[in-house]
Amino acid sequence: MASSANFATLCVCQNSTTGHRHRHRHRHPAFSAHSTSTEDVASKLDQFPEKSLLRHTPPRPRRIILVRHGESEGNVDETVYTRVPDPRIGLTANGFEQAFSCGCRIRDIVSDDGIQNSKFYFYVSPYCRTLETLRGIGKAFERSSIAGVREEPRLREQDFGNFQDREKMRLEKEIRLRYGRFFYRFPNGESAADVYDRITGFRETLRADIDIGRFQPPGQQSPNMNLVIVSHGLTLRVFLMRWYKWTVEQFEGLGNFDNGGMLVMQTGFGGRYSLLVHHTVEELQKFGFTEAMIDDQMWQMRAKPGELNYDSSTAGPSFFTHFDK
Repeated sequence: MASSANFATLCVCQNSTTGHRHRHRHRHPAFSAHSTSTEDVASKLDQFPEKSLLRHTPPRPRRIILVRHGESEGNVDETVYTRVPDPRIGLTANGFEQAFSCGCRIRDIVSDDGIQNSKFYFYVSPYCRTLETLRGIGKAFERSSIAGVREEPRLREQDFGNFQDREKMRLEKEIRLRYGRFFYRFPNGESAADVYDRITGFRETLRADIDIGRFQPPGQQSPNMNLVIVSHGLTLRVFLMRWYKWTVEQFEGLGNFDNGGMLVMQTGFGGRYSLLVHHTVEELQKFGFTEAMIDDQMWQMRAKPGELNYDSSTAGPSFFTHFDK
């Protein structure tokens, strides 16, 4: 536990509103010149697996498990950043053990449900320490339980610049505390707000993958799928911020994940992902959750996909303090 994360519609136009048939100069090769009936079109959908979305909704993954990489060489010796590019910094021996231990905890969480044949699909940052963490996690699983892996550059660490001067970075981090952790941009690097922008794009990709059911071939889509995102501390906090629509103030109150630590977003009664299905209120409070954020997680645990929490602190009323006078 942390101390204290639409699509193409096939349109086939057969007749115009006046009853005249349109003549198409070019037709997709999957459709023959005589494939104009609804039945013919439906049969051709089999040639486009992802179009199966038009007929049924794939089961949503049971969990989205967020994992921070294990202890890295840079976590124990900051001078490493002055001579090794950040993406190439690997795990320590302790970090490898943390990764395997994390994999065992994930396996145990899923097996506690008593469900057989659970599957796991991984998204991973391309940095060395996250790839090594992924491999350590994978040692806890059978080959048949791993549905796939996707390397995702948008899950990379916040960019602090290139080779880092240790004393300069110490000063920059002090300035960041005064300026604000979310908006401060490191020279030649990124702010947390910049990370938010790229995580927004990843979130849309992830939602598309969930809605289409890309994790397994059509006909093999298991309701016992679990997504595991292996990334970095700040990136994962930003992912949670973007997913749950937290404010900047709420984000800045959060603590970091431990190395090899994780948070579990699990489907509740209505099908939405809530952190309170797996974690306790006390655990989330240690992570930095406010009372309003806890209340929203309770709502997430009961609500259905597509519903909005109009009473959430991010929905509007809390911004207008003059109503309380």
